[in-house]
Order: sequence, then structure tokens, then C-alpha cells
Amino acid sequence: MEYKIAICDDEAAEREYITGLVKNWAGERSIQVETFPSGESFLFHYEEVKDYDILLLDIEMEGLDGVSLARRIRKENETVQIVFITGYSEYISEGYEVAALHYLMKPVKEEKFYEVLNRAVHNLAKNEKSLLLNQGGESVRVPLFSIRYLEVQLNYVTVHAGEEITVKKTLGEFEEELDQRFYRLGRSYIVNLTQIYKISKKEVFLKDGTVLPLPRGQYEKLNRAFIERL
Repeated sequence: MEYKIAICDDEAAEREYITGLVKNWAGERSIQVETFPSGESFLFHYEEVKDYDILLLDIEMEGLDGVSLARRIRKENETVQIVFITGYSEYISEGYEVAALHYLMKPVKEEKFYEVLNRAVHNLAKNEKSLLLNQGGESVRVPLFSIRYLEVQLNYVTVHAGEEITVKKTLGEFEEELDQRFYRLGRSYIVNLTQIYKISKKEVFLKDGTVLPLPRGQYEKLNRAFIERL
């Protein structure tokens, strides 16, 4: 697989340095690296080409800063791996809402940089996993990352992803095909842990506004599984 990486920094020397690190890390990997001198220049290009896998964003840029840029990207892309590069530790808390993979402090150290890129590649590989469902005589490929939750209704299960797909299957059968991102909520639901926004004693709140009932005795187990996925 070829990985497409964008480097966005308003300092030419930093762009050159990070580009060199990326190429050294790549080795025999197939990569495509593009650099941008501002958040605005990247966003203008991104509106036409949205197939980036990894974004290396400087936080302190004139005009559109890295965090604001990431917020706009995250509205429509949940899988791109975002890594912030900053010279100030006080910015770190701002990245939680955009699910940043990591913060790298300037000057960026090679060993830590390579470690973060390896994690990004690992996450991208997980996101490639899919379910192959049959609906109306047609095969439909549903990436696991896009599934918010699964809901059983009599002998059918509805997969809530980009669209709703209902198939004749059991939750148990689905469990065998899903990975560690998913948690079984009693008899009726399986939820994607990465889609959870908040958990109360009786309900599970998803990022899209969906509220699922939490079976009695599940709070501690679900909360522990959720924290482990952070």
C-alpha cells in the first residue's frame, strides 16, 4: 500500500527537516509526500484531493492554525491520522476533540517520530478491515471504522454505518467478524467503542447523537473497555 502524507508548516526549514525524516522512515515503503506552507494552502488543495492517510500539522501557523485545520478535516474524515507538531506543551489538550494520534514537541526527535508513524500505519491497516454483506442480491462492503453500532430486530441485524444495511444474521455471527473496537451491549446491540461520546449508568451516547440503553451490570465493563481504547 502507498501512504500519502501531507506536511503543513509555515517555516520552510521545518518542512524540509520533517520531509527528510519521513523519507528516512519510509525506507522501502511506498509513500507520497506533499508539503504546504500554510493551513489555507493545504485546505484549498484538500477540497480537490481528499485521499491523504497521514497529516503532520504544525500548530502555530499564521492564519489557519493546525488545530483549526484539523477540526475542519475531522468533520468529514474519521480515519486520517493526524499528528501535531508544536513547540509549546500548552496546546496538547486541544487535540482530544479531533482525535489526534500524537503530539511531537520541537525539535522533533527521530526515534519518537518513527514510533508515531509506525502507530499511524498500524491504525490505517486496522481501518482497512471490512464486512462483506449481502443485501438484495448485491454484495456491499462496509469498512469497520464506519460502523457506529449494530442492532438486532427479531432474526435480522441492522448495521448502522454510512447507510443502514439490514441482513438476516445473528449478533453472535457478527461478533466473530468484528475486532477489538466493538463491544457487545447485552442481547440487542454491538457498539463501536470509537464512536462513543459519553457513558452514563443507564445509557450510551454516541458522537452522532444516538442514545443506546445500557443493560444493568454493564457500566463498569463498558467504561473499562472504552478507556482502554482511548
